Amino acid sequence: MPENRPAAAAGQASGELDVVIVGAGLAGLYMLHKLREIGISARIYEAGSDVGGTWFWNRYPGARVDVESQEYSYSFSPELEVEWAWTERYAAQPELLKYVNHVADRFHLRPDIRFSTRIASAIFDETRDRWTVTTDAGDTVSARFCIMATGCLSSAKQPDIPGADSFSGDTYSTANWPEVGVDFTGKRVGVIGTGSSGIQTITTIVPQVRELTVFQRTPSFSVPAKNGPIDPKVAADWKANREHYRAMQRKSGAGILQVSPNETLTFDASPDERRRAFEDRWARGGFSLLGAFADVNVDKQANDEAAAFVADKIRSIVDDPDVAEQLIPTTYPVGAKRMCVDTGYYQVFNQDNVSLVDLATTPIQAITPTGIRTSAHEYELDAIIYAIGFDAMTGALDRINIRGRDGLRLKDKWAAGPLTYLGLMTSGFPNLFMITGPGSPSVLANMILAIEQHVDWITDCIDHLGNRQLSVIEATPTAEQDWVAHVNELAEQTLYLQANSWYLGANIPGKPRVFMPYPGGLGLYRETCDEVVANRYKGFALTGPDQTV
Repeated sequence: MPENRPAAAAGQASGELDVVIVGAGLAGLYMLHKLREIGISARIYEAGSDVGGTWFWNRYPGARVDVESQEYSYSFSPELEVEWAWTERYAAQPELLKYVNHVADRFHLRPDIRFSTRIASAIFDETRDRWTVTTDAGDTVSARFCIMATGCLSSAKQPDIPGADSFSGDTYSTANWPEVGVDFTGKRVGVIGTGSSGIQTITTIVPQVRELTVFQRTPSFSVPAKNGPIDPKVAADWKANREHYRAMQRKSGAGILQVSPNETLTFDASPDERRRAFEDRWARGGFSLLGAFADVNVDKQANDEAAAFVADKIRSIVDDPDVAEQLIPTTYPVGAKRMCVDTGYYQVFNQDNVSLVDLATTPIQAITPTGIRTSAHEYELDAIIYAIGFDAMTGALDRINIRGRDGLRLKDKWAAGPLTYLGLMTSGFPNLFMITGPGSPSVLANMILAIEQHVDWITDCIDHLGNRQLSVIEATPTAEQDWVAHVNELAEQTLYLQANSWYLGANIPGKPRVFMPYPGGLGLYRETCDEVVANRYKGFALTGPDQTV
């Protein structure tokens, strides 16, 4: 180990570290593991009482992953993949949390995690080139590097409906569900929101409730998961060919082999061929529908064909024609918002105890002591569930007082939208890394593979600095401006901008409308990051005590 590199944690004062990691989810745990491999002292600070991140907090009924389990798992350890056996095609939250706990224990990560500790501030000390990180309890630690593993969907949106505090019944949020669970047997329940968490909750609690009223703000495109016990042949094939499959994932656009993109253009196929392709994808389940043709995400007429197919499916499933039409999205292209993956969602509306309220035509006026009042009717309820989503991509970072050079607040720098280079760093904030930050593929890709790519890059970067006796890395303003322009240019070539989605922050009142994830695909993004390194960290300023590279 080079002499300038600090000793491991055991040899340091408790207030001095090489690295502080914020968050003990899938990103934070792998980050800690990788830093240990290169002899770097690191500590995770986690607001929750245990590991898991997304899968610790999201305990709502029916919560499960929307990428096939074996694809949505760490790839860095062949031994881990061999020893772990998934039980379902799409793992549910309890199994995912069990998996994350297994990883934490297997790699002995818990001793370097401080649970039930929220980070209040991270301030860069320009005189020492170190970050001063303060917890909500007032404890302080100094670190050379600060790594934000706070997650893209971890800052829950708060209800902003008049009278929300007046309801006398039980109120729940899918983003902060009671650990002990909830029994809705015999109750009149209202669910506000029909994104992924709302749809999963609705299909799970419907057998319990006396009445279920679904308050739909904007209908979602949802496709069947075709979930079930994992096929032993599929599991065996994966383990036998894992290296090949993992290589394919890393080179692909979404990092999800199930999408299996077709290179054929929509209108190069006959109407019958198009129908058969969509039917085949619908039967497979999951996100594969979006890969039916190469131009579904970029050509509106091609997208209309896919949207029309889904609309016909909804009409064929839902008995009431009026309800079916209300469930069909008409204001945005299919895939422009994150597609939902369900287990019998549309079938729910054929049950006598389920009703749909279209808030586009009869908006909510207020929450009352006894229920919800719309412009057309007042609904008496025993419980209300808010499934209203997250302040995505930037929300968790905004809640921490992060200050860089000259005391600049990150929140102020990003007031008109997030500015990053590669989604990894932002200029003016030296030695501050973000895992799957805005400007990276993140939510448009398999999150675990996106996490692994970022963690590996950050680890190699920190190792590079140590080996060359360099102390600081910082994105240059020019590289940042060019990258933001590049992301915007790519986004304009897609249909993403035609939806008021959380990809653009459109679900948060007052939030700048900026497309945040990188839409060029995980494989191309990986190549770009590798080229940056090969060109001596092009776009970054690397400095040491007496040198600049």
